[in-house]
Amino acid sequence: MRSTFSLGDIRTNTMRPVRMPQTQYASSGDVHIAYQVFGQGPLDIVLVWGGISHIELFWETAAFGRFFERLAGFARVIQFDRRGIGLSDRVGGVATLEERMDDVRAVMDAAGSDRAALFGESEGAPMSVLFAATYPERTVALIPYAPLVCAVGDESFPWAVPRDMYPAVLDMMIQGWGHGGSVDFFAPSVAADPGARAEAARFEKYAASPSAFRDQMAMNASIDIRPILASVNVPTLVLHRRDDLVVSVEQGRYLAANVPDGTFIELEGTDHLLGSGDVEVIADHVQRFLTGHVHDAEPERVLATVVFTDIVDSTRRAAALGDRAWRDILDRHDQVTAHLVALHRGRLIKSTGDGLLATFDGPARAVQCSTSMRDALRGIGLETRVGVHTGEVERRGDDIGGIGVHIAARVEAAAQAGEVLVSRTVTDLVAGSGLSFTDRGDHELKGVPGIWRLYAVA
Repeated sequence: MRSTFSLGDIRTNTMRPVRMPQTQYASSGDVHIAYQVFGQGPLDIVLVWGGISHIELFWETAAFGRFFERLAGFARVIQFDRRGIGLSDRVGGVATLEERMDDVRAVMDAAGSDRAALFGESEGAPMSVLFAATYPERTVALIPYAPLVCAVGDESFPWAVPRDMYPAVLDMMIQGWGHGGSVDFFAPSVAADPGARAEAARFEKYAASPSAFRDQMAMNASIDIRPILASVNVPTLVLHRRDDLVVSVEQGRYLAANVPDGTFIELEGTDHLLGSGDVEVIADHVQRFLTGHVHDAEPERVLATVVFTDIVDSTRRAAALGDRAWRDILDRHDQVTAHLVALHRGRLIKSTGDGLLATFDGPARAVQCSTSMRDALRGIGLETRVGVHTGEVERRGDDIGGIGVHIAARVEAAAQAGEVLVSRTVTDLVAGSGLSFTDRGDHELKGVPGIWRLYAVA
């Protein structure tokens, strides 16, 4: 078992790239619970997910990946799929709150964790609260995020769904299951993004069937942890987005006000899903609460393939079409490119107004995505030029910088209309991939020393 830890023991933070760890199984009675462990810090954090989860698919979502990386910079992180969900055993019926709490204990035992901070999301918060109240000797701290205190309300708790409305709410949530319908409730800020909806559709299908989700939500109707809040004798930080559509922010305020040592922080946003919205802000609050500070890490230098795109003659097109029509075209451009970047496992860094900046961990995927974007945008009447370069970049939060970014921008500027232009570095790295290129000769790139050999994707 890991040694005893108390708040305040951490004074350093070393950020290292984090990749998906091996999925393992813990035995909770006769049920097998899928879990993962990552990070090397002196503090253990157990992520107790609500709703549905899939601990391997989480890693395919950029926001969850950033959240995991931040936590792993100062802690050892344990996450699991509760019974009946994700990669854990499917079981007959729905687990009680007590059985869910037992699963937390089983996973901690299997991971060799004798004490941990519990981060409980949504209906993961009730089992975290129950665990903290029952096993304070094994709980360093409690961090409920968007916590479900009471699912079905009355006059004494008006911030929950009225009992007579609860079945209709379940019906609305089930409609469109497997087609990304969950984003309408859990992540409305991205509901209009086809890429986000497609990602949600895949997650829904792999994490739980419609009936399994309905059974889970029906079971939640019995959740009411108000009677045990006074028994939580560990430091507690409650985080909740102000305009959460699924669980009212008043539930978070109530929890923080009714535990002996509670702090409440109200966040901006409408999304209930942690993986939508600004996860870095949440990670900052978690780190500050558990360590006393947020480390301002030096820019992290990594090798990445950088892609810049630009719409040809965008100024002339905008003037000819008018602001509203051009805005509609740009919105369609953003939807198409965001979907394709995600499909090719890239990271969309930012929009440049009439183009984008994205990074990829593999140059072949970057080139394939670039040609797909060019062809798809041509289908909606937009001609583009694209530049691709593999080099060292500095990661600065959600943004990137460094000479690698500068070179990619200059390569894009040298491209002709409809051309995907790449540096010699890219062609060397994709040898054997089946991609073919046409030599475009030597170029001087503005502000970049030396002569650069550039190639167009054939």
